[in-house]
Amino acid sequence: MDPPNGRLPETTAEAKTRKVGIGAGENDPKADSWEDFTYYIRCITRGVAGSILPVIYGNGTQIVQGPGYVAIMHEMVHEARIIPLDGRPHVGSNIRTYMGDSRGRWEGSTLVVETTNFLPNKTGLGGNGGGVPLSDSARLVERFTKTAPDTISYELNVDDEKTYVRPIKITFPIKQEPGYQLFEYACNEGNLGMHNQLSAARALEKAAEEAAKKK
Repeated sequence: MDPPNGRLPETTAEAKTRKVGIGAGENDPKADSWEDFTYYIRCITRGVAGSILPVIYGNGTQIVQGPGYVAIMHEMVHEARIIPLDGRPHVGSNIRTYMGDSRGRWEGSTLVVETTNFLPNKTGLGGNGGGVPLSDSARLVERFTKTAPDTISYELNVDDEKTYVRPIKITFPIKQEPGYQLFEYACNEGNLGMHNQLSAARALEKAAEEAAKKK
């Protein structure tokens, strides 16, 4: 929704120097280590934005409300966000996590969730948290508004002056599917993609060395 052209705004000069990890479906023969891959490929996290933005599969989101809290569980990578609604302040700036520190409040019938205290240079706004990683100054504000018995209007506002030259707003509907269940996301048990990419990179290097010797 913002910028009006539907594209991510320009990144800052400093953000352009940040390392962007190798994501799903990408092949890089120069991959030297597991650290060259995104945190999603490494089965660690997709971040807040990467967890809610739709991708090819595993987009289930379970929202549970209890006295004083809302819990949001994402199917992919199985991260849970426990969001207090009692007006408490954010934790100190020295405490930072992959998913940040979330605080919620009600504005009429809209649940507003503000998240700060992110670890810097971990996840971005691309698919599964890829793309240019956000900085430690990132502030995300989400708005959940029920617009129909089976529909929530979702809005994500991103403000990170160290990464993008202007704020960003993303909106889309979240539809309830009766009978849908969140299943276990056994990422590490089946994570052969990163292993295969690393072994393929080593095989290419070996082939190049042998070809050079023959010359």
